[in-house]
Amino acid sequence: MKIDTATFNAIYDRFQEPALRHRRFKHHEVDSLIKEHEKRGQLGIQQIGRSFEGRAIYEVTFGKGSKKVMMWSQMHGDEPTATMALFDLFNFLGSKGDEYDNIRSLLKENLEIHFIPMLNPDGAERFQRRTAQGIDMNRDARAGQTAEGALLRARAKTIAPQYGFNLHDQSIYYNVPNTKNPVGIALLAPAYNESREINPVRENAMKLAAGMNEILQQYIPNAVAKYDDTYTPRGFGDNFQSWDASTVLIESGGVKGDPEKQQIRKLNFIIILNALIQIAEDSYARFDKKQYEEIPFNASQMHDIVIRNIEIAPDSTAFKTDLAIRRGETTVGRDYYVRGRVEDIGDLKESFGYEEIEAEGLKFIGGKVDYTNYLNAASLSHEQAFELLKKGIMAVRVKEEVLKEKALHDLPIHLFTQSTFYLPMSPDFGGMASFYIGDKNGNLKYAILNGYLIDLTKDFDRNIPIKNRVH
Repeated sequence: MKIDTATFNAIYDRFQEPALRHRRFKHHEVDSLIKEHEKRGQLGIQQIGRSFEGRAIYEVTFGKGSKKVMMWSQMHGDEPTATMALFDLFNFLGSKGDEYDNIRSLLKENLEIHFIPMLNPDGAERFQRRTAQGIDMNRDARAGQTAEGALLRARAKTIAPQYGFNLHDQSIYYNVPNTKNPVGIALLAPAYNESREINPVRENAMKLAAGMNEILQQYIPNAVAKYDDTYTPRGFGDNFQSWDASTVLIESGGVKGDPEKQQIRKLNFIIILNALIQIAEDSYARFDKKQYEEIPFNASQMHDIVIRNIEIAPDSTAFKTDLAIRRGETTVGRDYYVRGRVEDIGDLKESFGYEEIEAEGLKFIGGKVDYTNYLNAASLSHEQAFELLKKGIMAVRVKEEVLKEKALHDLPIHLFTQSTFYLPMSPDFGGMASFYIGDKNGNLKYAILNGYLIDLTKDFDRNIPIKNRVH
């Protein structure tokens, strides 16, 4: 069964789950969606256990075929992209009476699929990688010290799948080697022993990954890589491979302008559905392990912004250099703010940015701080903030009550309540990434505001997903 990209796009658009649009969703939202599918009765729903803190962990099943497939998502609580895609897939599999019934019938008659959509609900509640015990569950396959890891081991023993899918998110700062292309999806057929031998089980996983890469190249050409295949005796993917389940690791990476990973979510949906079809038909066998081996490994050369050849004069002695900037996220409930920092300084010819500036002839300029109390700062508009920014004012003092009303904000300016606020007058390694880039006459061209690039020569772009906090 050959499905073209137009058909995959149409299926995804119709069955995308609208309740999940942001990465920081909680267990109760997943719980509600599971109960909705239970009411519809098209999918098998079973509570298979509880997390360390007592949250329900569910398994969703589909099909009655002889080939058993097992897939699990969000064993790391802050890696939810594939979880969203699985609920899109549940919507598709749980429907009937349309032009896609032939796909559902193929899967139902040939496969028995077991999905665990949120394996680490305690971590998801905090949007953190590890479990409530502070253990990395993906390093608990051998010991089973976590309730969740022990549960996954037990289900693997009971189901005895022939195929496994280990669903994760990876850093958005991986790139395809020697290119500025961020890795949208990384794939891996994990090793089952230290010498990384290739037996028939692992070779089938390689063929499945090659099939995924084939369709991914139609969506994100030259933006697919392999994850590190060093053998990890504690890792679940490695152990599933040794338990005779042909296992593929799918790592959701980054795409420019997609902070909530909705484009990557779609790619997960497509490659998982396509892989299931190929397993049902055995059509993945047409791929060769060499096609998998030709996929390059992840490189780690990406940053949010790279600025090249900028002049810096911390005292009176000027020098030219390159700057790399990254933004780190801090979770606040269902939301977050970022801290932009200078990640590196020096010769960065081999580094790449989601955004890059050639700053030859331009210089680093420090921002100004306005200590006036803005009574209306809580209602300060984006346009007003942008006008202040263009004047060289990068930070504005507000009254304490604003902190309670507007602790997080998306304005293109810093808001602060304390009596002093520091803006760097020269870049410091690891320091705040908030400064201007201008010409030698002091005319401002760009603002780097908390790690965001803002072009001051154009109208303010409201599509920049600024995530700031009141200091």
